[in-house]
Amino acid sequence: MTAYQRDDLLTFAIALLTRAGLPEEKAAVVAELLVQTDEMGVTTHGVSLIPYYLPELTGGTMTTEGTHEVVQDRTVTMVWDGNYLPGHWLMGQALEVCMTRAAEFGMAALSMRRAHHIGCLSTLTRIAAERGFVCYIATSDPSGKWVAPFGGTEPLLTPNPWAVGYPTEGHPVLIDTCASITTVSKVREYINTGAQFAHPWMLSADGAPTTDPTVVNASPKGTLMPVGGADHGHKGFAMALMVEMLTQGLSGHGRAEDVSRWGGNVFLQVIDPEAFGGREAFLREVSHLGDLCRANRPADPARPVRMPGDRAQQALGAAEGRVRLPDEVITRLAASAAEFDVELPAAV
Repeated sequence: MTAYQRDDLLTFAIALLTRAGLPEEKAAVVAELLVQTDEMGVTTHGVSLIPYYLPELTGGTMTTEGTHEVVQDRTVTMVWDGNYLPGHWLMGQALEVCMTRAAEFGMAALSMRRAHHIGCLSTLTRIAAERGFVCYIATSDPSGKWVAPFGGTEPLLTPNPWAVGYPTEGHPVLIDTCASITTVSKVREYINTGAQFAHPWMLSADGAPTTDPTVVNASPKGTLMPVGGADHGHKGFAMALMVEMLTQGLSGHGRAEDVSRWGGNVFLQVIDPEAFGGREAFLREVSHLGDLCRANRPADPARPVRMPGDRAQQALGAAEGRVRLPDEVITRLAASAAEFDVELPAAV
């Protein structure tokens, strides 16, 4: 891992995105959320995504100008068309609208079609949780085919991540998971470093569990396995169906349209605890539950029980204005820097 000054890395990220054609206002929002993700320790979804975004910008498959279209607005429920604009930028606006309306009506939900990739979900749910809201986000890519339905062998679904963030009397709880055992970003990281998974998280084209991430590049292609693997994969398959229903079914745009363009469909729900049992009671209950979990006798005394979000909070506390990146990420960023004539920041 190599450390960089946060401000230097942010400036570098903005420079790459603007050189590729993204207006500075949008680039600043995208870069800020990517750097925040790295600060939380989720380096697969931070600035490491920029080398994947750059050809989308230069090729015109990530839209740079304009804004979203409101397809339907019933105040508490909404549908937006994101026009393949940067997902981080769209989600910043979607969160603000939903938080404002949830504060007035108790909750608000938005289904968005045709956004571009929205990045790390817990970075987004944390925004709402730190302002006192419960936030659920799910996303899928109607063009993506990485995960076979349970019992099948052909890639059909995306990993279909979903996340929940909620406030406590301390830092927010950040649940961030997906319907597949691992993510596409993690598969790419293992392929780039030549590593094998420690467990059989992949499925070869003939249906055999394997630790080899390169099966996704084989012909015919292998797949990522759903949560539960060969034994209980029906559970991950069920989660995947739920996410695609919320993100594609409710937005009215998905696999039925035979989509070929990389993008992100989104379902966002924001809830104000004050509209239910009250904010004070909510914080008391969820904080007490967290305390009980952390106090539970650990199987390994060296590894006590953690709540989702504890590790991110620890990483944020240890950042001290610096961001640490794996060598694999730096190698790809250096190549992008050379291509777009942007100077890579000096390591700390």
